[in-house]
Amino acid sequence: MAKVGLREWLALAPVFASGKLARYSDETGGPLGRFEADFCAKFGVRHALTMSSGTGALVSALVAAGVGPGDEVLVPAYTWIATAAAPLAAGAVPVLVDIDDTLTMDPQDILRKITPQTRAIIPVHMSNMVCDMDSIMRIARENNLVVIEDACQAVGLRYKTKRVGTIGDFGAFSFNQFKNINCGEGGAIATNDARLFARARMYHDIGSMFRGHLDNANEPPMLGVNFKANQIQGAMLNVQLKKLDPMIARMRERYDVISEIFSKNGRLMVGPHNDVANAAGLHVIFETSEEAKRFAEENRRGVYRLFDSSRHVYTNWQPILQQRTGHPAMNPFHWTDRKIEYTPELCAQTLDILKRTCRISLGENYPVALVAHIARKMSRQAKSKPTGLFYATI
Repeated sequence: MAKVGLREWLALAPVFASGKLARYSDETGGPLGRFEADFCAKFGVRHALTMSSGTGALVSALVAAGVGPGDEVLVPAYTWIATAAAPLAAGAVPVLVDIDDTLTMDPQDILRKITPQTRAIIPVHMSNMVCDMDSIMRIARENNLVVIEDACQAVGLRYKTKRVGTIGDFGAFSFNQFKNINCGEGGAIATNDARLFARARMYHDIGSMFRGHLDNANEPPMLGVNFKANQIQGAMLNVQLKKLDPMIARMRERYDVISEIFSKNGRLMVGPHNDVANAAGLHVIFETSEEAKRFAEENRRGVYRLFDSSRHVYTNWQPILQQRTGHPAMNPFHWTDRKIEYTPELCAQTLDILKRTCRISLGENYPVALVAHIARKMSRQAKSKPTGLFYATI
């Protein structure tokens, strides 16, 4: 989680003094324009658009890509509920896909879940664990599917040579208080496709064909909603963007420290990661759910069992499982060519992994010596238990 401090506070003063707080109140583009230009440069992408939330970014990307009624969108069974809700907001339905031990979409289950109605995949880089994007992009291209990366929980991380969120057709980012870039609430989309960008921009601003939106890639007007960000958010984001890479470097340093300590413990084995060279997320997978519960209880500071993380687990997505949206006549589940059913056991592999897994904070804002001390304490506890070989996914 990115910290907010004096520099953000100072960045707000000129915006308040100007009185130009709204997205399009500053003809120069204001702080938001500067943020988007710098974001594109840092992330190596042609187009970026700041929005009111990561959820708004996902919905805008789906609509811009032409996903709608009758379509199915593959989403992981472990993610914040917004990932699965976004297709419904566009008129499509989510189809749940199991995760594997990397805590991200299992490419093998993606293949099992594709149907003639599948239109898009939303891989989620969960808790700074990156997806197997090589496999996912190959599957998508072979099946003519749109890929919208949900990079909300991994802003700034890399998969091999590219930043996550810049590999698929669209990337969606969140700047919520608990994310790698923090302006309280906010989000963004990124794409290299001028047409998709123009459509997303129209949709996020009530379908505007004015406010300077003249580079519209010859797209006709399209009605939309209001997902606009404001210049206050832009001012904070400019400061936060400068902090991003140093923070990720601190995460990587602490990853290496903890990884080395765990590697010396016969009961702590480093597990799979889709890009270990850029790893910045740490999870411990136990043999049993009871061991995971006990470990979380014994290490309350910065540790929690993933199965207990509320609406990140699909079995807690009650409105989706019960297929309840707004007005019944506008329910996307009534527009599908086949019956969509969700059961508690639909993604049993996911539930098994989550019940046996604890996430461990890397403590990027704490001294390395303290992080190492805590890691050694965890390692000693693991050695002291009479049973329970477990695997650390780092």
